[in-house]
Amino acid sequence: MKILVVDIGGTSIKILATGHQTPIKIPSGPDLTPTKMVQLVLEAVAGWEYSVVSIGYPGPVKDDTPVREPKNLGHGWIGFDFKSAFARPVKVVNDAAMQALGSYKKGRMLFLGLGTGLGTTLIVDGVVAPLELAHLPYKKGRTYEEYIGKAGLARTGKKKWRENVADVTARLSAALEADEVVIGGGNAKLLKELPAGARAVNNAHAFLGGYRLWRQS
Repeated sequence: MKILVVDIGGTSIKILATGHQTPIKIPSGPDLTPTKMVQLVLEAVAGWEYSVVSIGYPGPVKDDTPVREPKNLGHGWIGFDFKSAFARPVKVVNDAAMQALGSYKKGRMLFLGLGTGLGTTLIVDGVVAPLELAHLPYKKGRTYEEYIGKAGLARTGKKKWRENVADVTARLSAALEADEVVIGGGNAKLLKELPAGARAVNNAHAFLGGYRLWRQS
């Protein structure tokens, strides 16, 4: 089975498929609709062979369907027919859940994705439980995402942002009784030191998670 993996982020779409080594990266942004996304992806992978598609979506997903419009992209995602658009079977999961699945080893793992927003997923004994912790209140009337997402980084600067990442990681890890914490997302590279007990992963794990979606099923 050849699998096309599409990882949709607030600033870029990242694409890879079975048999290819170098991901393709396409700018996204607030005007990106699902129709435009499919068009850009199909143009980028013209000539590639694949039989199924995995999509990492920056928002909550149920039964392979987005259930909320993304905060940092255009509209039209709820109810969009990805299967017809790609003319292939499609699995859609939360983008943090896809990277978490690709990062998982064993036990109870908390994944935190530091990107445009904050992605959160818990995997317990191989069972993936996407979370929506980013918009819970943290402090001073702002949410976790407003402190350790892209906006928080810009507002507080790198030094304070790193301190907030360490604090949020410790709080969430304790609350969810995680055996380990995995930190991914584009801004993970800005950390000088990882929070205690955490390990870092890169975007290659999102692609691995996209492959695992089909292999596990």
